[in-house]
Amino acid sequence: MERDVQFIGQSTAFLDAVERASRAAAVRRPVLVIGERGTGKELIAQRLHHLSPRWGEPLITMNCAALPETLIEAELFGHEAGAFTGAVRARAGRFEEADRGTLFLDELGTLSMAAQERLLRAIEYGEIARIGASRPVQVDVRVVAATNADLPRMAEQGTFRADLLDRLSFEVINLPPLRAREGDVYELADYYGRRMASELEWDTWPGFSPRAMAVLEAHDWPGNVRELRNVTERAVYRWANEHAPIAEIVFDPFENPWMPAAAAEPSPAPIPVAAVPARPAPAAPVEAGAGLRASVEAYERGLLVEALDRHRWNQRRAASAMGLSYDQLRHCMKKHRLSEGGQAPSAPPSAQSRPRNLGE
Repeated sequence: MERDVQFIGQSTAFLDAVERASRAAAVRRPVLVIGERGTGKELIAQRLHHLSPRWGEPLITMNCAALPETLIEAELFGHEAGAFTGAVRARAGRFEEADRGTLFLDELGTLSMAAQERLLRAIEYGEIARIGASRPVQVDVRVVAATNADLPRMAEQGTFRADLLDRLSFEVINLPPLRAREGDVYELADYYGRRMASELEWDTWPGFSPRAMAVLEAHDWPGNVRELRNVTERAVYRWANEHAPIAEIVFDPFENPWMPAAAAEPSPAPIPVAAVPARPAPAAPVEAGAGLRASVEAYERGLLVEALDRHRWNQRRAASAMGLSYDQLRHCMKKHRLSEGGQAPSAPPSAQSRPRNLGE
């Protein structure tokens, strides 16, 4: 496999999905790949093609969400000259381009019902007709489709053809999100960090500090591997000392310390990992005579700090131990102004604690 299509990971959930793709590669039937954004659906499609008997033929990719509904059918099946306004000459569609090879349809759930009907016929009979043509054309195409939508529910609601779903779901490969891939955050961060260090022509790879790695592993990763790659490469790029372990992580590059307070939603500033204390400070005691509400809030804050401290500020584990969801825990931390180190944020970070750029 090429450099950009390698699979990095060792978790059981991830390896099971890759193994299922490898087994399905030799079969000519359609495959449906389900997964959140950034989980590697296109990489699975490439694996299905390159390990199949069609590996020497074209692999054609089409993002169904990137085109307006009026052009999708023409893009998929082609058109004859004069078939519609602007069609000055005949053009082959993606199916004809992928003949004897593989056609990867990303964001399948966005297809119109008319396009779904023509797609079903193409898969069922291997027969397509260009828009404006009077005779169909036979094609030999293996279809791999991907989506993050709930297609069975869409079929129940009538927004996706149930017969097309039946035809596509010979094999369904569910890709696990990064938060469910135990141990893979370290593997991926190290891999992308080394690649970025090589691109920057560093002589050595210092790795990430234990605290920085703990912060990476505790993150929710809504963007999955794509998000982790950006965060990791950004951290290496901004770190000026190639001989010291990388100790600063910035998850949100859009964080603007100069945004007017009225326009910015209150949220904790990016935390310089190197400045986070090893142990969180205990909650401040309630003064004598304090009201009931202050006492309850101080007690709740103390419980939060104790649970987070016990689990080394791994927020998912702390939430599970307290019987809370991850979002509930984050809400409580925001309510009590708790940062990853157990301290309430005060003044903006100093120049020494801000993430550094290579030019500084």
